[in-house]
Amino acid sequence: MHWLYLIIAIVFEVGWALAMKKSDGLTKLPWTVAFGIMYLLSAAFLALATKKMDIGLAYAMWAGVGMALIAVFGIVFLKEPAGWLRIGSLALVLIGVVGLKLSAFSSPPSVPVESVKP
Repeated sequence: MHWLYLIIAIVFEVGWALAMKKSDGLTKLPWTVAFGIMYLLSAAFLALATKKMDIGLAYAMWAGVGMALIAVFGIVFLKEPAGWLRIGSLALVLIGVVGLKLSAFSSPPSVPVESVKP
């Protein structure tokens, strides 16, 4: 279920970023309201995902995948420039996210913070 929460958080992250763009600097009320609601929902679903996931992995996936999707949307639909450096940088971000996910399989289980005694 935590993966579903993370996917939903990423969808809302993409949504709030696009609504922010459409709000024209938060001057168009409907888009500004949509931005605020989706921002809160994105954070809420990310928080739910981190109940069962490492924060580093969840946040990296949320930020990295969300950023990549937003950049691709900007290139495809908003006609933003798509030079080789931008495409290569997006690929590196996605490679980093995949690397973090793969490292979660090879690392020892984490110790809950509550069980660590000073």
